[in-house]
Amino acid sequence: MMDHHPSDRIADLPTTVTSPRGKLVYLYLEASGGATVADLNDTLAMNKLAVLSVLESLTSQGLVEKTGTEYVVTA
Repeated sequence: MMDHHPSDRIADLPTTVTSPRGKLVYLYLEASGGATVADLNDTLAMNKLAVLSVLESLTSQGLVEKTGTEYVVTA
């Protein structure tokens, strides 16, 4: 059994994220520390247009930002 420390925990999901895909992308970005569109496309088995749509929504809500080629959860 793994020891979990409080810093290893994922923060609560923002209540403004309501779509299942939005939740999936947000949680993946938070758990992984960031990802490219290609990473999200491959790992989550979502098509590129869906990934871009979700990222646009999360970015417009101020929950995610693009840093270089990766998207990361804002603090």
